[in-house]
Amino acid sequence: MIKQELNDRSPLRILERSTHGGLGKGNIGVITARQGVGKTACLVHIATDQLLQGKQVIHVSFATNPTHIVEWYEDIFREIAEKFGLDSAMTVHDEMIRHRIIMNFNQASIRLPQVIGSLRSMIRDGHFAADSIVVDAYDFSAVTLEELEQVKGFAAEQGLEIWFSVSLGYDQPCYDAAGIPDLLKNLIDAFSILICLKPEEKHIHLQLVKDHDAAVPEDMHLKLDPKTLLIARE
Repeated sequence: MIKQELNDRSPLRILERSTHGGLGKGNIGVITARQGVGKTACLVHIATDQLLQGKQVIHVSFATNPTHIVEWYEDIFREIAEKFGLDSAMTVHDEMIRHRIIMNFNQASIRLPQVIGSLRSMIRDGHFAADSIVVDAYDFSAVTLEELEQVKGFAAEQGLEIWFSVSLGYDQPCYDAAGIPDLLKNLIDAFSILICLKPEEKHIHLQLVKDHDAAVPEDMHLKLDPKTLLIARE
């Protein structure tokens, strides 16, 4: 299968159609769940989909071992290439790497405004015209709405989409009647898209909780396959 056909058949086109064209420049999207459910896999699959479209991605990681992030990208790409029989897979793989930068930070010593400063320097001084930024493993327990508004302003200024993964801890999280986790209730106005990962018997359901200004988000009928770690149709 050629790359363009792979892009056309990607289940992430369903996400775009279900969310009125996708996240969009100047917006923040969030994938949330308790720890160990599959947030990083979803984030990396979204980033890989962007890379397969020839877009440039910065992956910001707050993980203690950033080498694991590279392994996630390798695993996700290998699964996609094998599942769809991607032609010239290694050529595509090497091209993707040239369009990706991974930055690692220590949560204890930096907050979101400082992260924005580092990203702005990378884009400007590093001459890396990013299209999307994904932020993995940032602790949202002390995040303020003002900080997120600064992130949105940066995204609008640079013409970026920004995705976060947000951990709800190991315990069973609490949600309100609209499906919004308690941790994010006071921050929800900053997000354009909110997706909660809900474990089912044989897969993990991607529940669209917020879709821009839509009153009732539609069911995307997407799942995370626990074997391949790929987002797929239900």
